[in-house]
Amino acid sequence: MNHAERFQRLTEVLAAWQPLWRPLPFAHCQLPWAGAYPALHRALLALDADALERVEDAPLTAGELAPWLPLAELRALSQLPAYRADKAALPNVWGDHIGGRKWRQLQAFVRCVPAAAGPLIEWCAGKGHLARTLSRLRGQAVTGLEWQPALCEQGRALAERQGAAVTLAEQDVLAEKAGRWLEPGGHAVALHACGDLHAALLRQAAQKGVALTLAPCCYQRTAARHYRPLSMLGQRLSVENELALARDDLALAVEETVTAPAAVSRQRERANAWRLGFDLIQREVRGVDEYLPVPSLAYGRMPTDFAGFCRWAAAQKGLALPSTVLAQRDWEAAGHGRLEQVKRLELVRHAFRRPLEVWLLLDRLMFMQEAGFDATLATFCSRSLTPRNVVLQASPGRPL
Repeated sequence: MNHAERFQRLTEVLAAWQPLWRPLPFAHCQLPWAGAYPALHRALLALDADALERVEDAPLTAGELAPWLPLAELRALSQLPAYRADKAALPNVWGDHIGGRKWRQLQAFVRCVPAAAGPLIEWCAGKGHLARTLSRLRGQAVTGLEWQPALCEQGRALAERQGAAVTLAEQDVLAEKAGRWLEPGGHAVALHACGDLHAALLRQAAQKGVALTLAPCCYQRTAARHYRPLSMLGQRLSVENELALARDDLALAVEETVTAPAAVSRQRERANAWRLGFDLIQREVRGVDEYLPVPSLAYGRMPTDFAGFCRWAAAQKGLALPSTVLAQRDWEAAGHGRLEQVKRLELVRHAFRRPLEVWLLLDRLMFMQEAGFDATLATFCSRSLTPRNVVLQASPGRPL
């Protein structure tokens, strides 16, 4: 099966099963699909903690989901080859001032960047960690593009201290003039560039005839409320199969995260339970059985107790919160109970998480192929290091 055939089949499968993977369990006290799939609904809610953890870790091989979902086909359509590269570790001193996990990601990613005769450009460079590593590995000068002056200044200091041939230029990569840094024969790289940022790189590279090595991330970080496929094939297949994705749908592709420290996991668990508890309260107060989004709040700024959180959330939505309502029942315990249900019902969506990500990656690959590029997809590191472990490589196959 070639890339276009896989893209078509993934579109068909995602479209056919969207009634199950698009609804957000935390937004519904009763999921829209529960009546059509009562046995699946019951089986999920009956999972014990060990089974929940096992299915969360590998939803595409979970026997608990296999009777109802097309796991074998989803698994086959989502499989990508591993990039074959020299795995020798780089000198540890090169990783100074870089977090341990990020440094391991960089070591794996730079091995995918081929030697280039032309200019090397890092897109969305931050402090230039990738640029410095690539410059040292290839023995070439690298230019990093970063819009925040403070990060450029810090990156310049690091490059000077480490003797890396790196130039950091203050540049908003979403500006049209960002294309002036890309020259035919050059090579652009980006590790975990988000949404519109990596889409801009794809368009500029296609227009300029510049090779690229890109690991996309955070597809939902886009100004558009509804996703318009980049490729002409993706646009056609989406219309034919009635697969119309909203910005929030794209977040599913990047929901998987690596294991967080225990303290962070506990804070996240408590925050989610409080949100679900408040959701039950606001439905009672408003007399409307629908989800009411509440702004995010950094963990360091979270109120110290559930009642304080509810008062904060109500104020954010201009909602009067009578004290008698808070006393009606143990809403906090109800929130924790609902969280346990949500985690189990989310497993259906998890089975479509990697397939949706591969679909988005194939859309980007097809866009580059339509522009006359040779393009490939491969994993550059293990999922345990980062779930965003796919690299798109593209090089001009013919003059544009």
